[in-house]
Amino acid sequence: MADSLYQLLVPHLESSHLSKPLPSFDDPVTTKYLDRVYTLPLSSLTTTEPQSITQASHSTLLSIQSLSSRSNAAIVASSDHLTSVREILPFLADEAQKLRDDIPALDKRTIAFSNQYSRSQENETLEKRKKALLMERNADRLSDILDLPTLLSSSISSSATQGSLGTGSYTSALDLYSHIKRLYLLYQDSPLINTIYRQTENAMQDLISNLISSLRAPNIKLAAGMRTVGWLRRVVPDLENDFASTTNREGLLGYLFLICRLSTLVSTLSALEPLRQLADQETENRLRNDPHTLKKPKPSSSGSDWQGGQQTERYLKRFIEIFREQSFAIISMYRSVFPAAPDAASSEDLNQKFKPLGLKTNPPAPKEPSADDLLTLTPSALSSFPLHLISMLSDTLRQYLPNVRDRSSRESLFTQILYCAGSLGRLGGDFSLLVASFSSYGDDEEDGTEDEDEDGEWMEIMKKHRELAGRLEALASGAGTGKSVEKGGLAMRNKQ
Repeated sequence: MADSLYQLLVPHLESSHLSKPLPSFDDPVTTKYLDRVYTLPLSSLTTTEPQSITQASHSTLLSIQSLSSRSNAAIVASSDHLTSVREILPFLADEAQKLRDDIPALDKRTIAFSNQYSRSQENETLEKRKKALLMERNADRLSDILDLPTLLSSSISSSATQGSLGTGSYTSALDLYSHIKRLYLLYQDSPLINTIYRQTENAMQDLISNLISSLRAPNIKLAAGMRTVGWLRRVVPDLENDFASTTNREGLLGYLFLICRLSTLVSTLSALEPLRQLADQETENRLRNDPHTLKKPKPSSSGSDWQGGQQTERYLKRFIEIFREQSFAIISMYRSVFPAAPDAASSEDLNQKFKPLGLKTNPPAPKEPSADDLLTLTPSALSSFPLHLISMLSDTLRQYLPNVRDRSSRESLFTQILYCAGSLGRLGGDFSLLVASFSSYGDDEEDGTEDEDEDGEWMEIMKKHRELAGRLEALASGAGTGKSVEKGGLAMRNKQ
């Protein structure tokens, strides 16, 4: 019905000469208002409807005024911008045209850039960027690698301060060194790894010095010695491999071990320096009292011209005792640390063991050394070491034994020397046949009476030593009875 009402009102609206154009029927506001008017009674059109229209108009006016006051600045700015649009639009069109003209050149540059920095081709800039990204991703690993020399130095320092208790630190240091050496073998072209390896080598020199100092410890035990030599094998394998031969399986490591222990023996014997000085004074007094020093004096039990020798006896007893203990410990420890190679007899025993099983062990045929090899072969370190020890003892005895003239004191010293010879004899260094030469001192011009006395003295000493050794063997084997042991002890005390 709104369209009928609109058709009815159009002639009246045209005749009113309104300045505004007629509202269209398609306007939703017009359609909505006509629908509302159609529902109103006729009386309200003349009474209440004008008031409501006036009131709505007034409310709309107030809303427009409020909106204009709130949006005045925005409206003014919009108006200014609207006026500048006329100038901006031509400039924008020009710039758009320039951009359109530059697009082909940009496309060419883009294609050239993609071709130049393509992953399929090598490029120095891309390589640097890849290395930078790789370094960033592996920053933690690089930090750990850079800390390796510091960790190695701290492990070596802690092991040096802990001494024999620092076995775990030595093991950790050697494990770190093995890891660094493995990195060096894998990445020899890396400057970083080369620098770390050089720092590690400097630290390992300190470790080698500590290990050598450990070998020179006075009271080193067999287990500690074997551990130390094992560590030296890991740190300096060239000492054992480069100089090893059929006659010298331990290489220079065996020489190093014996030199360290010999240095310890010499330093231990140097603690007897006060007694040695007293013995030197007795030597000077003896030479001063005996004008015929080139003639050999006789040992006497009492009432001789020379009554000294007590300090010399004390010095020689301590010297022989220390020498016997240390030399036996050195050689026995050496044999335990550097065991001998299995010989052909052990291979034959192994053949007999596997014979019931129908198996054979074919040992490699020994290689005949050539003439050149015989000249370059390095002998075993232990082959000449006992001779050096015996020469040390013999030089000392020949120098100071003439001071001791009392027969019982000399017998006691010779018995101690024989025990020392027997101790080394258990390890293949018996020098008991040389003991007789120790009693000879002075010039070679000797008379027959003195030789006979000396031979008698030596024979008596050997006889007592053999009797005592036999009695000790009988006690050890359990063959002797209690009475024979008691009689033997009485006889020994009477002879002494």
